[in-house]
Amino acid sequence: MRGIFRAAAAAAILLATAATALAQTKLVETFSDWAFYSHDSSPTRICFAVSAPQTSEPAGARRDRIYFYVSAWPREGVRSEVSVKIGYPFRKGSEAMITIGTEAFKLFTHEERAFVDDPIEELKLIEAMKKGATMVVQGMSERGTATKDTFSLAGVSKAVQTLTTECN
Repeated sequence: MRGIFRAAAAAAILLATAATALAQTKLVETFSDWAFYSHDSSPTRICFAVSAPQTSEPAGARRDRIYFYVSAWPREGVRSEVSVKIGYPFRKGSEAMITIGTEAFKLFTHEERAFVDDPIEELKLIEAMKKGATMVVQGMSERGTATKDTFSLAGVSKAVQTLTTECN
């Protein structure tokens, strides 16, 4: 239930800020393959560390842009929410899988996004990201296409630390 609320809240905030997002979202700093952004609009402040995949499979699949986020919305009490924008609608009822080294994490899906449902698992995922070199995100599209996106974790520790200190 927590996950569905978070997905709906994330969508509502993104829709509410979409019209002015370009004007108010600014790149604060880059850390190797990760970047830290801040979006300041009254009354909501949103910050996020973000990265795009280095590789995506299958090559040539029709997808929108793909991003991995660690976000904070201080007003709502969200300090480090993990989400993936996968670039296509996930198959209804499917899960996404993140693998870092030998550790694996399941995410629930909602439309074209995936989220960690359990806050403890979310913290474990962030810690694994800080220790890892690469992260693989796998999912299944609504049309049945299996995808695999590989993200570099170079810079994620500094990006998440900046998120923690600058946005909370």
